[in-house]
Amino acid sequence: MKKTPKNLLRAWIFFWAIIVWIAVTLWFVALQDYSPDFSGKENTLSHSSGEYKTAYFAWGCFWCMEWIFEAQAGVEWAYSGYTGGEESTATYEKTSSKTTKHREAVRVVYDPAVISYNKLVELYWTQINPTDDGGQFNDRGYVYSTAIYYNNENEKEIAENSKKKLQESGRFQEDIVTLIEPAKSFYDAEEYHQDYYKKNPIRYKFYTKGSGRKEYIEQNWKDRIEYLQWKKYINAKFIEAQVTQKYTQAELKEKLTPLQYKVTQESGTERPFKNEYWDNKKAGIYVDIIDGTPLYSSLDKFDSGTGWPSFTKWINEDNFVTHTDTRFFMTRTEVRSASSNAHLWHIFPDAPKELWWIRHCINSASLRFIALEKLENEWYGEYIEMFQ
Repeated sequence: MKKTPKNLLRAWIFFWAIIVWIAVTLWFVALQDYSPDFSGKENTLSHSSGEYKTAYFAWGCFWCMEWIFEAQAGVEWAYSGYTGGEESTATYEKTSSKTTKHREAVRVVYDPAVISYNKLVELYWTQINPTDDGGQFNDRGYVYSTAIYYNNENEKEIAENSKKKLQESGRFQEDIVTLIEPAKSFYDAEEYHQDYYKKNPIRYKFYTKGSGRKEYIEQNWKDRIEYLQWKKYINAKFIEAQVTQKYTQAELKEKLTPLQYKVTQESGTERPFKNEYWDNKKAGIYVDIIDGTPLYSSLDKFDSGTGWPSFTKWINEDNFVTHTDTRFFMTRTEVRSASSNAHLWHIFPDAPKELWWIRHCINSASLRFIALEKLENEWYGEYIEMFQ
């Protein structure tokens, strides 16, 4: 039997040693988490990916956090979630019950070469009332209180110096109570909470106004925002998000029932006396089935005897557009939602004199009814005073 030369044997052993070393190295690398995890699972918050870093802020309702950061050059993502507590998991149901120590918060993934952590902190201050330790605006409780979560000593120093500078500026007579705490596990919020300002732009606008946040920021931070030269860019990005957030026909077919699609998109008509709201007598408002724009109030609804919901006027004329409809050998005034372009139906001059003659005859399939007792929870709280 021919023996294998020693040099060849050594080369063979060295070759396989290299292979094993490479395999072990690749296995070890695969175990490491070098990228932000948006899967909804627990994240340690301390890692960064390449040139990207993460920052964490709590400032009340997380709906209001995402867009202001995403409007900044250098910010890649802003994701809603829960953090600050010791519990091993977090959901909206658990957090909103106010039985945990989690706050609603946002995780910001940014490129430090474009935007600094210091600038993110400066932006953060302009979006809150830092003297309120009981929540933010209409959102009350610990879950809506404010905090900056730092990942390292450098971020801690930046946040604390910024807070001290703000306190010494004299802008506020009261003490600044926003906490600066080490980052803890972060849990992604449910999908329907993510990008709420894009998915529900009309309702988001009503919420920011009705909660008091918009007015407070304009009154107390306008000068600072203009000084930082963010206002023009922020407003442009936010307006763009609202204008471009239109549903495709495929999305509408998935979102709407066949009848709702036929009525709103194909100018169809539902059957009289066989629709959802023709005899609804509950107090509340009727909103656009597609995007939630407020359209009509039950205070202006009356029984016209036609079998369709009938109203004497709209809540806000700016939310509507009208067209002359000459189909079926008739001349009628068609009314559509200005925001979604949904077909509502027609306006007729045949209401009783005491109702000023005007009758808005509207398809139930174009509407969604929100009862008075649910207006606050549905973020239409500003309309409650109509019923008082």
